[in-house]
Amino acid sequence: MSAAVPPTAAVPTAASPALPARRSRRRVRPRTRAVRWLLGTLAVVVALVWAFPIYWMVSSAFLPTARLQTPEPTFFPFDGTLANFRQVLTDGSFYGSFRVSLAVTGLTLVCAVLFAFVAALAISRFWFRGRKAFIVTVLVVQMIPAEGLFISQYAVLDDWGLVNSVLGLTIVYVAAILPFTIWMLRGFVTGVPIELEEAAMVDGLSRTRAFFRITFPLLAPGLVASGVYGFLQAWNEYTLALVVMTDPGERTLPLWLQGLVEANRATDWGVVMAGATLIAVPVIAFFLMVQKRMSAGLVAGAVKG
Repeated sequence: MSAAVPPTAAVPTAASPALPARRSRRRVRPRTRAVRWLLGTLAVVVALVWAFPIYWMVSSAFLPTARLQTPEPTFFPFDGTLANFRQVLTDGSFYGSFRVSLAVTGLTLVCAVLFAFVAALAISRFWFRGRKAFIVTVLVVQMIPAEGLFISQYAVLDDWGLVNSVLGLTIVYVAAILPFTIWMLRGFVTGVPIELEEAAMVDGLSRTRAFFRITFPLLAPGLVASGVYGFLQAWNEYTLALVVMTDPGERTLPLWLQGLVEANRATDWGVVMAGATLIAVPVIAFFLMVQKRMSAGLVAGAVKG
């Protein structure tokens, strides 16, 4: 008789079933799913609440005033009319105010971004006497309420003969936008290492060429984000324009819209909503053109400098 072979531990072979592998991902707990669903629902509700006034403005622009004054609200203007838009566009003062707003906003955008960019480079890349005092001054100027400067600003513009002029309003807008724009661009410039320029200079580039070929492309998102801020502030500003532009023929679009409300004893809300919609169109178009650059700039500004 042959000796009995002792039993050995079973060794898994190719034919035998494989051992259960560990899962690389943990199962999502039902409580976690519920929290995510709740947060997603809350985000949608907040977005709808935020977007509803815009929808109501556009919807009301297609309805006559008689329909807007009825107790029953009209959420979907399927039988709307373009009469309100025609009335706005046939008003000659709309085009004059549009030209004034476009000129003031364009000049303000160029001057504010250019001056702020140079100032941000100066306080971020160079050390000079009074640098800290300049930074503190920029911060202090932001804390001054704009209403506290109306009288002095009007007096200065009146002495210079710039009241009711595009140049005068542009100077006031640039002075109001510049401090925050400098502080915003300073964070972007500080976030770009100066070693990149020094490496380019070692390779044979001059300081100017190294800046425009290496550093400037990295600062483009910051310039776009600052430009969007300046555009929105200049295009929608009302109080400074009310003080400086006292001539009805030199009004910006927000002042024109106020005059449209006060033109009649009974406000034609359909026409007012149509005018507000037309004022918002350039802002939306500008935002769509620079949306990608602006998003990159805002994210970069949140994590740098």
